[in-house]
Amino acid sequence: MSNFDIRSRQKESVEILDLSGELDAHTAPDLEKEITTLIDAGKYNIIVNFTSLEYISSAGLGVFMAYIEELRELGGDIKLTNMKEGVYNVFDLLGFPTLYDIMDDEAEAVKKFNNASA
Repeated sequence: MSNFDIRSRQKESVEILDLSGELDAHTAPDLEKEITTLIDAGKYNIIVNFTSLEYISSAGLGVFMAYIEELRELGGDIKLTNMKEGVYNVFDLLGFPTLYDIMDDEAEAVKKFNNASA
């Protein structure tokens, strides 16, 4: 069984998901459920903080692909922050930096959401 945890918190008008452990085929449904819960609650501006995420598989990447279009159609977005080099390399290999805002830190992502809604 994989070691994975999601913590959800709010900062200003943005929902932040702190991921830790390993995001793979076994744990991806947990992240899907969390994102679906946010969308159902009308919370469309989501930051995913990867500070404590050690590993991501293609199944984990698929979760982000599954929801990005829906969130953008609803006027929101997903911004990704604080990636370790190994995790970033997986995103980069698949061309994700052209599809997503990948930022060094969470404060920068919150600021970008707030500037977009101003």
